[in-house]
Amino acid sequence: MAVDYATLILEGSHRAAARLISWLEDEDPRAYECMRELYPHTGRAYVVGITGSPGAGKSTLTNGLARVIRKNGLKVGIIAVDPSSPFTGGALLGDRVRMSELAVDPDIYIRSMATRGFLGGMAKAAAEVVKVLDALGQDVILIETVGVGQDEVDIIGVADTTCVVLVPGLGDAIQSLKAGIMEIADVFVINKADRQGADMLCAEVCVRIEMDAHLRERGWLAPVDRTVAVEGTGLDQMWQSIEAHRKYLLDSGKFSENRRERVSREALRMIHGELFRVVREQLEQNGRLDAAVEELVNKRLDPYTLMRDIVTEWLSSSQGKRRQDEDTKS
Repeated sequence: MAVDYATLILEGSHRAAARLISWLEDEDPRAYECMRELYPHTGRAYVVGITGSPGAGKSTLTNGLARVIRKNGLKVGIIAVDPSSPFTGGALLGDRVRMSELAVDPDIYIRSMATRGFLGGMAKAAAEVVKVLDALGQDVILIETVGVGQDEVDIIGVADTTCVVLVPGLGDAIQSLKAGIMEIADVFVINKADRQGADMLCAEVCVRIEMDAHLRERGWLAPVDRTVAVEGTGLDQMWQSIEAHRKYLLDSGKFSENRRERVSREALRMIHGELFRVVREQLEQNGRLDAAVEELVNKRLDPYTLMRDIVTEWLSSSQGKRRQDEDTKS
């Protein structure tokens, strides 16, 4: 008898959720039927992204924030994205080990994921895993990104609130002045605020926020919170800032607007991925890809012409098949 993983997940089974997440990471076809059944039960959890430079203390911060959220009676899901092992493809750091105290709480679900070469600080399947934890019944989902620096902006495509973690002494005062980091932050967190240079870093970030507010009209000005995560200091204020941003999104109507934009991007991403798979398989099966590569290497063909020819052929083939199906039905 086949196991109904979707039903088990909706009933709160962590074991079933772990199995489905593994399937998603491995792109196992069994995952998609289960995700189809879970999809109507998603969209209720609030997603918080925690990003920043390596060494900023994101894991300790995530650990402490989860405790604060649990004190408020909410169930928490944690997705900790780690660098990949070059040998196994698995997560190197294993945040579940560092968050072992949280793991004994039945209302907290922790999953470490490997980037597997996926850029932007996120794992490829992270957005799907958010849906799994959402359907599992977690109220708040924390995503801790791998920490790749200025280019780590993919989190905004998944999170409702993005927290950018900065620390004194790592050059974050300079990094904070670069537009990529400033634009994704809904909440700034100066962690390790007991260190020398914290006041200067905080001042630099505040000045940049004010400058940005003069350049473009924004309904939300990102607060700058100070924390010392290892001591648990400032985490309640950080959670209050996240809650304030959530209220702003709901009151302004941007919450629904952002969610709609996210669904649109995700649909296009999935369509793009499936079309790419189908076209690639066709090209490999009929030998067209190898022949084209040979022509490209020898400069007898350019990639731009190749791209247009393949798209034109694929569209013509699809239109022909559609007409044939219509004639069959009639």
